[in-house]
Amino acid sequence: MAKKKKKEPQRSPKSSFKQSAVTSLLIKVFEKNPQAELTHKQVCYLIDAKDPSSRQVVFEALQQLFAKKLISRSNHFTFKLAEHDSFLQGIVQLTQRGAAFVSVEGREKDIFIAPQNVGQAMNGDLVKLRIFKEGMQRDEGAITSVLERERTQFVGTLKMQDRYALLIPDNHRSGIQVYISKEQLNGARHGEKVLVKITVWPKSSEMPYGEVVAVLGMPGSNDTEMLSILYSQGINPVFPDEVMSEAEHIPIELEAKEITKRKDLRDVLTFTIDPVDAKDFDDAISYQELENGNIELGVHIADVSHYVRPGSAMDKEALLRSNSVYLVDRVIPMLPEQLSNVACSLRPNEDKYAFSVLFQMNADGKVVSEWLGKTVIHSKRRYTYEEVQEILEGNPGDHDGVLRKIDGIAKTYRAKRLKKGALSIESEEMRFKLDDKGFPIEVLIKTSKDAHKLIEEFMLLANRTIASFLSKPKKDRDVIPMVYRVHDQPDPEKMAMFAVFIEKFGHKLDLSDSRNIAKNLNSLFDSLREENEFSLVQTMAIRSMAKASYDTENIGHYGLAFAYYTHFTSPIRRYADLVVHRILQTELTDTKHRYGNELSDVCKRISKNERKAADAERESTKYFQTLYLHERVGEEFEGTISGIAEHGMFVRMDENHCEGMVPMSQIPGDRYYFDSEKYRIIGAKNRKEYNFGDKVKIRIFEVNAKKRQIDLELV
Repeated sequence: MAKKKKKEPQRSPKSSFKQSAVTSLLIKVFEKNPQAELTHKQVCYLIDAKDPSSRQVVFEALQQLFAKKLISRSNHFTFKLAEHDSFLQGIVQLTQRGAAFVSVEGREKDIFIAPQNVGQAMNGDLVKLRIFKEGMQRDEGAITSVLERERTQFVGTLKMQDRYALLIPDNHRSGIQVYISKEQLNGARHGEKVLVKITVWPKSSEMPYGEVVAVLGMPGSNDTEMLSILYSQGINPVFPDEVMSEAEHIPIELEAKEITKRKDLRDVLTFTIDPVDAKDFDDAISYQELENGNIELGVHIADVSHYVRPGSAMDKEALLRSNSVYLVDRVIPMLPEQLSNVACSLRPNEDKYAFSVLFQMNADGKVVSEWLGKTVIHSKRRYTYEEVQEILEGNPGDHDGVLRKIDGIAKTYRAKRLKKGALSIESEEMRFKLDDKGFPIEVLIKTSKDAHKLIEEFMLLANRTIASFLSKPKKDRDVIPMVYRVHDQPDPEKMAMFAVFIEKFGHKLDLSDSRNIAKNLNSLFDSLREENEFSLVQTMAIRSMAKASYDTENIGHYGLAFAYYTHFTSPIRRYADLVVHRILQTELTDTKHRYGNELSDVCKRISKNERKAADAERESTKYFQTLYLHERVGEEFEGTISGIAEHGMFVRMDENHCEGMVPMSQIPGDRYYFDSEKYRIIGAKNRKEYNFGDKVKIRIFEVNAKKRQIDLELV
């Protein structure tokens, strides 16, 4: 008779409690019971720690929390939540894997939040948290509550169940599945793209409850996808009725009484230079020769502040939007079209109100005097960039002598800027030629030429002049509240990464003296300007820089090498410029300034919304790339490695400039991994390397418009 096998003692599944998991559980227990005095035994009962091993882990976690003063002792045996304020506040950034990082103002490094400690927080939320573990790299904490939702509306696809429906979000990082009862569907059907608003999120539920507020259509159409992109970024393409009502009552004709209050420049040669498809003309240039031999060059900006008054419905909506959004096939304006395209727009052969800066210059282009104020102008000619470029290249055209003269002045100003340390960045923009149905049939790369630079230099001059004027100390008065456009110096670590990147092309970047970085970058750009990798190197340099933003504290603008800089020249499409117009007019008329401490909050909002608009524009471009390449699956292209990451390599195709990804697992011939120190992909056995800038041949493997994704494979 066979011996009975001795039964192994069954191990409780709770005996393998991890210290970090228990610590976060305990924080939640004390948070839910802030007034309770709990013993070790009671705490173990509440978190279901039954076996001796788990209870020992709980005991040690309690001692750690007490040592960090997150909990206090009522006596030797009982614990309670510490009474002093040991909370922090910060903004959540979720990762694809469900963990999060919280950025706290004043702390250099973000705080890591494990997935089980994220709670009901979503991307961008303002949250309250506690730190329970201090680390060498970064601290770890737990989110205890959500103080302010970044958004409560989400875009996704509707999935019908028997008795309810689910919203499956387009973006799992910035969205969440939402439970929707059939009574809250509002006519939406299975498979449709919808906008859903969260109505309630019970503490006991892992999923919020919501209702459908808009049906966007079936996935796949351009309209549906563009609306999805906009709503996903919190951008509403529709103006409220109150705003439209205000806009409809805006007069187009100028008032004779208002004209008498302004400098009348309608007889001076004035013109606009804009893209061929532009409708909102923010700025114009004027030119006249003076009797003293000097010239007067005017920069005239649409006087939006005359029409959009502080506190009005249009003003509140403009602040809410903060800027216009330019998708591939449409524009979502900051202001209704009655203003942006008609009343405010400096259209040709129409009298318009403007806010102007007049520069009197000598023959060398040196400014000898300035005048700032409200004007009335009349644009004699509407130029496109292409028309002006042809004239600057020697072709005859309207006012060709004037255009060439002011182009010479612009070139002088640009040379001075670069000499002072401004970065020589050549802007490059991907555009699409669309057919009658809105389908992309050609990719166009728009580069900055002399016509663009001409306008750019005089806009920069006006912006810098306004910033300097409003920043000058005034007698017996504090500095006035102001909106600056600031750009910080480069982060040394990011520049070191960029230096490693350009070594792949056989170039060096001297970072030994921070004062010469801009000069050294410009030398690098000049040496590469005619090379194939120029665009890629410049793009990587821009990514290595700090992002420009709006602030009430002036730190200067590194990229432009200006001590003072603001935005004044585009009030039709940027709220910052509208605010600066109001501040300037108040200063010129010597009346009391209306803006105070709230200006800091305005700067934070418009900087944040600027990033949202950029994200929407970028996603729009990615979507149209997928449409353009959808019929070209299986075709082969030459390309350049434009990015390297842990999960694979990005390749930009030389022919069409579209970018896709070769997943790490799909690189043939070996098991490849990402070498973070040298920023390369390398084979584990064959040691074959893939680096930034390497030329490769790829095949389009799959195109997914829904995910805005182009998958490639190496040939």
